[in-house]
Amino acid sequence: MPHSVRAASVYVTLGGGLLAASLSLAARAAGPSFDRDVRPILAEHCFACHGPDPAAREAGLRLDVREGATADRGGTRAVAPGNVGASELATRIRSTDPDVIMPPPDTNKRLTDAQRMTLERWIAAGAEYEGHWAYRPLRRPELPATAGQANPVDVFVDALLAERGIAPAPEADRATLIRRLSFDLTGLPPEPAEVDAFVRETAPDAYDRLLDRLLAGPHHAERLAAWWLDLVRYADSVGYHGDQEITMWPYRDWVIEAFASNMPFDRFTREQLAGDILPDATGDQRVAAAYNRLNMMSAEGGGQDKEYHAKYAADRVRATAGAWLGSTLGCAECHDHKYDPFTTRDFYAFAAFFADVAERGIYHGANSNGIWGEMMRVPTPAQFLRLRELEERLAAVAAPADAGPEAQEAAAQARAAVQAEIDAVDRSLAAMPATVSRPPRTVRVLPRGNWMDESGEVVSPAPPGFLPGIGGGQSRSSRLDLASWMTSAENPLVPRVLANRLWALAFGQGLSRRLDDHGSQGEPPSHPELLDWLACDLRDGGWDVRRVLRTVVSSRAYRRSSVPTPARREADPDNRLLARQDRHRLEAEYVRDVALAASGLLVRAVGGPSVKPFQPQGYWDYLNFPQRTYQADTGPAAYRRGLYVHWQRQYLHPAMLVFDAPSREECTARRPRSNTPLQALVLLNDPQFVEAARALAAMTIAEAGHDPLDRARFMLQRGIGRVPLAAEAAVIADLATRQRESFAGDPAAAGALVAVGASPPPPGADVVELAAWTAAARAVFNLGEAYTRN
Repeated sequence: MPHSVRAASVYVTLGGGLLAASLSLAARAAGPSFDRDVRPILAEHCFACHGPDPAAREAGLRLDVREGATADRGGTRAVAPGNVGASELATRIRSTDPDVIMPPPDTNKRLTDAQRMTLERWIAAGAEYEGHWAYRPLRRPELPATAGQANPVDVFVDALLAERGIAPAPEADRATLIRRLSFDLTGLPPEPAEVDAFVRETAPDAYDRLLDRLLAGPHHAERLAAWWLDLVRYADSVGYHGDQEITMWPYRDWVIEAFASNMPFDRFTREQLAGDILPDATGDQRVAAAYNRLNMMSAEGGGQDKEYHAKYAADRVRATAGAWLGSTLGCAECHDHKYDPFTTRDFYAFAAFFADVAERGIYHGANSNGIWGEMMRVPTPAQFLRLRELEERLAAVAAPADAGPEAQEAAAQARAAVQAEIDAVDRSLAAMPATVSRPPRTVRVLPRGNWMDESGEVVSPAPPGFLPGIGGGQSRSSRLDLASWMTSAENPLVPRVLANRLWALAFGQGLSRRLDDHGSQGEPPSHPELLDWLACDLRDGGWDVRRVLRTVVSSRAYRRSSVPTPARREADPDNRLLARQDRHRLEAEYVRDVALAASGLLVRAVGGPSVKPFQPQGYWDYLNFPQRTYQADTGPAAYRRGLYVHWQRQYLHPAMLVFDAPSREECTARRPRSNTPLQALVLLNDPQFVEAARALAAMTIAEAGHDPLDRARFMLQRGIGRVPLAAEAAVIADLATRQRESFAGDPAAAGALVAVGASPPPPGADVVELAAWTAAARAVFNLGEAYTRN
């Protein structure tokens, strides 16, 4: 094959970026694929004026469907299949006349020469249209007969690499593998002893046993919970106006427990959307249904009740469509979607599913009394155990039927005493917003999203019209019907979206990189057959999230080194063909967890109320209605995992904010990854990280002997998860030596440094020595490798 043909087969230039091709060379030779190659160009440059939204459509021309593009328009056609010269689209994109060229100059959108060529080649090949990849019926791709017992992930990935003539990277070293797997499945680094044991392990099933241990452990559930809480915009405050605190942690605990028990995703969906209306709903199912109360709320005195009902309805549409459908249905609130086949009617019909949720528009008085509509009381784990103990005692206190009056009186007094204890615990239980079903509110289409305009059509609950319907009888569909539709065999979107996001947990990016938008403005998957295979495995395999995740992380593709060679970087700069693994900085919660784990300070207790670690004094000064003062926790609560840190929407904890944690005002499917000087300053100076550095220094002094190089090796191994090179250890040892000399001349500075934090330094510690190694630990905690998943 000529080099030029092979190079053209690897990439297609789209919108100024490079998209890995995923079809065979024979298929590509037949012409560009509409869905993979053409639709992204039209969606970016043309659909705003010539797409699904009839209100915005110019000249009556629609390019997102073949019938519109090829229609006879008085002797001309925008697209004349097989005839580039007769296609007005081809003429317009090549014109230099500002009154003729498309896109028009005032749109500030410009096609590249490669994009023009792609459109012309597509027309010449017959201008075939395809249904959008995410909306097509989902069918399991056949594995080749030669696949045998090979992991299906490797069958698809390796076939494409072989087709492109790219050799995959070798397997990563053992220390990297265990650290990668631990971060991806638990969000925590492995202990050095675990790394050493895995490196020495020679049994062929060592990796599988490690994998099973991590999947079965409690911290795997916490890792998945953090991912899910971003999607459903979990927070500990209401968001609007005064951003008052609310109790929502029982819902977080439910999510953790659901993942810990590997709850099937269809049940996981059903209990969140409709747990309160299930027959004989349990307390846990009612807590799960608090998903419907995670929206932002307001107690603003001058707020309009009706306006906020509309805001809450729109919030639920955006969040639910984002979390489950991976779609921007929220763009259809004021007009039909400009790029995808969602109509404004679809938006309000979707909102109607939640019209039975009892709520107010404005929660007057909630800023002082904490009552946000319907509430329910939920015990902490400790309170639950205490109540169970008291109820057992109550049941055991009884006098025999033939006992005398004195015995009967004593038993009655004992029962009253136990009941008083039960009542006291009940009164201390936290109250959280509850989902309660009431007769549904009338839902209308709001013209241009105007909540004051009541002229719109009344709609009933229904899924988007272009997707398979709910079916059934004539009765009004409920949230339970919505949940069942989400995970029905006919719905192609939910399993694809879920499979793509699970892949991203293991590879740092999805097979389709736009985790928040699986529509026309998103990105076609690099490996569509692999994505469909995983989606079918989810849907047809009992919605077993853990099993599918295990399939992905047990593949050879997952275990590859992330180190690129010049040849692989040139052939596939964005690593869309998966010849190597990805490397990226950890999310905000895990940055904190790494420092606490390496220092030995981390409290690994699972579940319970949110905690408030140190944050700068005065950070909440402008948080009013009511005005509040942040009270940092002390003791074990100060060292809980980042998952449990109090989530104040308007004033997110600054150490979390600087590492790109979202406010969770909206569904977040993928966090950005920035690289700023502020992050280095947090790692160096934030009292949480300084205290962790001091604790690591104390551990190093106590356990690594007196030799500076031994201490440096110990400290680095805890910080970066591998045995350091001799030169690396020498740098840290030299830093500690120089710092010791500096602090010896300024013992007051040494004392001030080791006094930082909520816990005291070890009694009897040599303050100068401790300060010197604390400074060295601060440097270790500033290494990129400490917070990088390789």
